[in-house]
Amino acid sequence: MAVEWKSDEELFEIARRELFTAVVGDAMDKLGLVHQFLPPQVRPLEPSMRAIGRAMPLLGADCVETPPEVERNSKVLEQPFGLMLRALDDLKPNEIYFPAGGSPRYALWGELMATRAMKLGAAGAVMNGYSRDTPGILELKFPTFSWGPYAQDFAARAKVVDFRCPIEVESVRVDPGDIVFGDIDGVCVIPRASEEEVFTKALEKARGEKLVGKAIEGGMSATEAFRKFGIM
Repeated sequence: MAVEWKSDEELFEIARRELFTAVVGDAMDKLGLVHQFLPPQVRPLEPSMRAIGRAMPLLGADCVETPPEVERNSKVLEQPFGLMLRALDDLKPNEIYFPAGGSPRYALWGELMATRAMKLGAAGAVMNGYSRDTPGILELKFPTFSWGPYAQDFAARAKVVDFRCPIEVESVRVDPGDIVFGDIDGVCVIPRASEEEVFTKALEKARGEKLVGKAIEGGMSATEAFRKFGIM
């Protein structure tokens, strides 16, 4: 099967039109990429939300506010959010804001951040933690994947210490530029080095599943359908 896209925009449009995370995950399993889904508690704030884009990972850390007279080893710790605002302003079109690190004691995303990300053409935000300002984000319809709503603020409890850096969420490694794909069934990360093969196989399977569905609707047994098509 020849590659059907020549740009990210074309690939992402095809994926939004024809693919879903389950079939992309199946394609990665076939290639031996078996640790690519984020934990199942990472969910869209609204069931219809879908997101696909390039990862812009950030690394955060818990941080207790200290008085100005206390000497710090890093100038980053003197800034209210660390490097968070710089990272947010550095988002590019079709990128996904992807923070990791720290503890799940506070929200990592909110309405004003979503507003800025939309202005920059970002594709969504994905986090292994909480988000807040839920009514505002839902009104913006900005694709946001998190553990759900929780109002406690990031500012007094953590800092972003680096961005556009590799991160790891449980067993899932996320490098800058990897493709992140999320829908109601979860969020998966497609390594840049494997993306062409993954999406080619995913499209083959998604289109094959439609044939299987029609065959089963026509009365074919599941056993016979799998024998004929090799898909289930």
